[in-house]
Amino acid sequence: MAQTQSAALALRSAQVDGAFPLSLPSLGNLDAYISAVNRLPMLSAEEESRLAHRWREQGDKDAAGKLVLSHLRLVVSTARQYLGYGLPHADLIQEGNIGLMKAVKRFDPAHGVRLVSYALH
Repeated sequence: MAQTQSAALALRSAQVDGAFPLSLPSLGNLDAYISAVNRLPMLSAEEESRLAHRWREQGDKDAAGKLVLSHLRLVVSTARQYLGYGLPHADLIQEGNIGLMKAVKRFDPAHGVRLVSYALH
């Protein structure tokens, strides 16, 4: 319980200015992780495009990180759909996070679609 509260406090303090946190709770405490992911800010289409251009043109890893963090909610939601296959929820989320990072790496906003559409395709 103390770990969950400290993780939540760390996330809240990192988001006072609407910024992305430096880290999330580990998947070892899945409820705390999902709760933290659900509090991450979502990006507007303009912010997403700007960050994607910074990542593609300048190799800005902070921009790529913000793109990943802003879409972790999608990973958790998608992983939930596959719970009936007998795999642990945390494993599904970890694999989804890897897939999201690969999607961010290949994402090109010039195609006129949002990252969420690109990642799920």
